Amino acid sequence: MNATSPHLGSSLDDFLKEEGIFEKTQTQAIKEVIAWQLTQAMQEQAMSKTRMAALLQTSRSQLDRLLDPTSDVTLSTLERAAALVGRKLSITLV
Repeated sequence: MNATSPHLGSSLDDFLKEEGIFEKTQTQAIKEVIAWQLTQAMQEQAMSKTRMAALLQTSRSQLDRLLDPTSDVTLSTLERAAALVGRKLSITLV
């Protein structure tokens, strides 16, 4: 590392804020974690995507969008999906 770096000793959060991309990267990370957790819960229950889509009363392609962290989905859809795999969606403001 270069000792003259303005980021030396700063946190990743500080760096992302300085670059103006903190909120965007944080939102993307949250979406990726939720998609991963839903996928893991489905696997634990041996639930196929086809079955999950049927329980959500939607198409398989819609479920793929739900599990794609780059897609925008509603909180109510995430809550329904979480409930179907025995989980609860929890969102907090800090």
